Amino acid sequence: MNLSKSILCKIGTLLLLFCFFLLSASAKTGDHPVLIISSYNPDARQTARTISDFIEKYPRLGGQRAIALENMNCKSFSESARWSRRMKGLLAKYKGREKPSLIVLIGQEAWAAYLSLGDSIPKDIPVLSALASKNAIVLPQSTDSLQTWMPKSVDFFTDFSKPTIQSGFLYHYDVVANINLIKKLYPQTKNIAFISDNSYGGVSLQAHVIQEMKKFPELNLILLDGRVNTIYTITDKLHDLPSESAILLGTWRVDMNNGYFMRNATYAMMEAAPHVPAFSITSLALGHWAIGGVVPAYRPVGKEMAEQAVKMLSDPNNKKKSMKIISNETILDSKIIKEKNIDISDIEGPVNFVNESPSFFEQYQIQIWSFISVMIGLIIALLISLYFFYHTKKLKDELEDSEGALREAKDRAEESNRLKSAFVANMSHEIRTPLNAIVGFSDVLSAGECSEEEQRSYFEIIRRNSDLLLRLINDILDVSRLEANRVSLSLEKCDMVWFCPQILISVEQARKSDNQFLFQCEHDSIEIHADIQRLQQVLINLLSNADKFTKKGIITLKLYIDRSKQMVVFSVTDTGCGIPINKHKTVFERFEKLNEYAQGTGLGLSICKLTITKWGGDIWIDPTYTDGARFVFTHPMNL
Repeated sequence: MNLSKSILCKIGTLLLLFCFFLLSASAKTGDHPVLIISSYNPDARQTARTISDFIEKYPRLGGQRAIALENMNCKSFSESARWSRRMKGLLAKYKGREKPSLIVLIGQEAWAAYLSLGDSIPKDIPVLSALASKNAIVLPQSTDSLQTWMPKSVDFFTDFSKPTIQSGFLYHYDVVANINLIKKLYPQTKNIAFISDNSYGGVSLQAHVIQEMKKFPELNLILLDGRVNTIYTITDKLHDLPSESAILLGTWRVDMNNGYFMRNATYAMMEAAPHVPAFSITSLALGHWAIGGVVPAYRPVGKEMAEQAVKMLSDPNNKKKSMKIISNETILDSKIIKEKNIDISDIEGPVNFVNESPSFFEQYQIQIWSFISVMIGLIIALLISLYFFYHTKKLKDELEDSEGALREAKDRAEESNRLKSAFVANMSHEIRTPLNAIVGFSDVLSAGECSEEEQRSYFEIIRRNSDLLLRLINDILDVSRLEANRVSLSLEKCDMVWFCPQILISVEQARKSDNQFLFQCEHDSIEIHADIQRLQQVLINLLSNADKFTKKGIITLKLYIDRSKQMVVFSVTDTGCGIPINKHKTVFERFEKLNEYAQGTGLGLSICKLTITKWGGDIWIDPTYTDGARFVFTHPMNL
């Protein structure tokens, strides 16, 4: 699925806030902090897990240094030429007493950007790295021709004469082992189609594959490069693969248009080439498409990095390198092996399987646990029966004492019945009007004795009244759920200075109004945690009401911060007919309408008040404004 940049931005912001929360909980005062520099590429979950484990474990092992966290915000390979400058800029921020005692690099891009600094690398600061491959490429100096640039693969241990990274964990993607696995399972293979994306990991892995495939001159390498392909062109090319081909999956998150793709992309590829055997070198598509692969045994390394960091800081004069290569493992999909009847007897060494057939207990664990639960339930029922048997008299006395409470409950039930009758009366009145219009004009149309222009007019009346009826039902459901406290807020971080103009535009376009819509705010950005859907519903209700009762006027949405109460204040001001001051409180009641002949259900403001009260705010009408109506409501800055 192609995710929009706004959604990715929200996800990334939440993850960063989580990491900074952990950071503030673990950091101690002191000079020369431990500086963590994260690539923050789209695979943010593993990055966040590594950082949080490091921050949690480091002080427990006796680490005394404060921890500083910086993010390079790396995205696609299209911007790789700028990563070296970003790294240099981040390091330049820490000087003097803030000069780091240790640098921790998280991710491929941070690792490569640091190595690309060359002679400007700080010689006296030890470096620890993780979530990177030992096979890399040197970052380009220019963005020109990045789509067709074919860099050379370099090895951390053999191609860097003076490696500046002393410790950490590196992956080794074993191309030779994967090709041998393919040849054992499909000896007739003549073509290897390698899939990689438009990220640093994808480009460096492709360079490594090109270099390693020289050891297999009998095989033809087909590159399906994400730098020059989208998911759609990739699937087209998979359709046209020559016979006796096998697919080797590298990475696929970013395409040539810098669009981020998640797991659904591999399903699209699988549907494009269902009969071509697929293998994975990075665990991509294992479990649903790939037959198997020789992949790194991925595991969380944040706590082990914390141990290495404490050792390096306790003995700063020890220059001994301790880079560790995470071992590889052979993984096969048991389900695909059985479906395709593949002979795996020639595979040497231990093999781990996914999608294995469950054992007897795993297969029938629901029935087993259900039986155990029933037996436990019967035992508990027996104990409860004995308990009630010995306490019957006591309960009888308590029931007699509760007679007064029952009378009170009876009175409440009668009051509830009265309110129900009033509600039905209101509903019958509100529903009858649009239904009469729908039925009446439907009869006129069925008679078939009207012109085409009249038919269009009647269709519009029926559509408008149908929308009114649907909105009435939706409003009633909203009121019911809010009053029953069955609504839970789904919070996410959002910039209100960006969000509010979008609401104004949507209301203006939906209502095709002659009014002028304005937005006022003195701040460049106001970020809060809010239920975006509910906040949008409140703003649209207030703006739509203002538009309904204003003719060729001005409707203004204003936003400011009340620092004393830690509230964000929203106001919707119009130049319409206004609201009498004696109606300022009653307009928020259900079915309350100032103009009984105006279109609407009379529930919108009631829904607004219930919703705003739910998130801890308040709503009122400004009595000092007399040129129309001004609705004001608040939202906590920190919810």
